[in-house]
Amino acid sequence: MDILRRIWRSPSGRIGLIATLLVVIGGLAAPLIATHMPNQIDVAARLSPPSATHWLGTDHLGRDLFSRGLYGTRIAVGVALAVTATALFIGILLGVIAAYAPTPVERIILAVFDIISSYPSLILALALVAVLGPGLLNIIILVTIVFVPQFGRIARAQTLTIKERPFLEAERALGASGSRIMFHHVLPNIVGPIVVLASMNIPVVITLEAGLSFLGVGIRPPLASWGSMLFDGFTYLEQSVWPVLVAGGMLTLATLGFTLFGEALRDAIDPKLRREP
Repeated sequence: MDILRRIWRSPSGRIGLIATLLVVIGGLAAPLIATHMPNQIDVAARLSPPSATHWLGTDHLGRDLFSRGLYGTRIAVGVALAVTATALFIGILLGVIAAYAPTPVERIILAVFDIISSYPSLILALALVAVLGPGLLNIIILVTIVFVPQFGRIARAQTLTIKERPFLEAERALGASGSRIMFHHVLPNIVGPIVVLASMNIPVVITLEAGLSFLGVGIRPPLASWGSMLFDGFTYLEQSVWPVLVAGGMLTLATLGFTLFGEALRDAIDPKLRREP
């Protein structure tokens, strides 16, 4: 609660928290809020402007943009949280192993991190899509691979800093087991900075998923994705601007909200960056 109060004191943190809550609640409550089924086709109402029936208009197949946008939120946030949680777990595991393992094992892990990190995220994701193919599960797997090295490097660096601290030497002298030291001292001390990085990576994952779907190699139709909605909107841009405005607006709200929230969370947790009123 103290961290939330610090975030709320910051104007940008307040905006980020509100936007993040709107996105998350909208995604969770999509079946209750949506006015139509997301894949319900109404050709007679195709590319309609906002109206009492379709609050944000319709796309080229007459599907309700408000409803598709909400269900697209479920896809975007679901993928982002799944990727971040999985990459966080694997990254911490490999980072801690690298910090404690013999030098040859450490070098192998770091070499894998270097190979993955040497490619731009989108290029690597496209290459992995070519191998695994499109689809929701494959997108989660390949984007996770892209982000594991970031968490792994920070986990390793934090572990190397902490494992030789005097208080851990005292624990060992008192006969503490390796598992106790790991779970009661090392992990609690390295998780904070990594969680902050994870929160700031969520908008990057959302954008990457939207970009892959926009290129046609991400989420497969008929699942609603902001990226595929943008692609369809650009295809019919001369006939209606509403599909682009709706998908682009929701994507902007989500990425801006999570970015501002992540920065405020960083400032609230890091004592060097904390700005008390």
